[in-house]
Amino acid sequence: MTRIDPRVRLFVIKAFRITSWLLALAIVILSLVPASLRPETDLPHALEHFAIFVATGIAFGIGYGRRSRLVALWLVIFAGAVELAQFAIPGRHARLGDFIVDALAACIGLAMASFVAQRTLASGI
Repeated sequence: MTRIDPRVRLFVIKAFRITSWLLALAIVILSLVPASLRPETDLPHALEHFAIFVATGIAFGIGYGRRSRLVALWLVIFAGAVELAQFAIPGRHARLGDFIVDALAACIGLAMASFVAQRTLASGI
């Protein structure tokens, strides 16, 4: 097997770090805009939450994989903070169910990224 050039590895990590923060920003914006300005999809509400948070967990997991426990804690706190902040927005509602889906999805994404990273390192790539 060929090894990945360290410059490519560093580029990938930096790209995922940027992506992770952009996804977190998107979550904040989409969660805190008035309900009338929030885009709607045909997907079920819980699936929308799951998808964005699992993607965020994956991005943070790849970008900050060496700190996975700290990242997991931060993602759970972030999910709770986003839900609680919705109390201050007219027409928005904080839901325990959303928090549970968000926190679990973020941790699942993080675990997926960690699993892939460990397999990649074990194979020598």
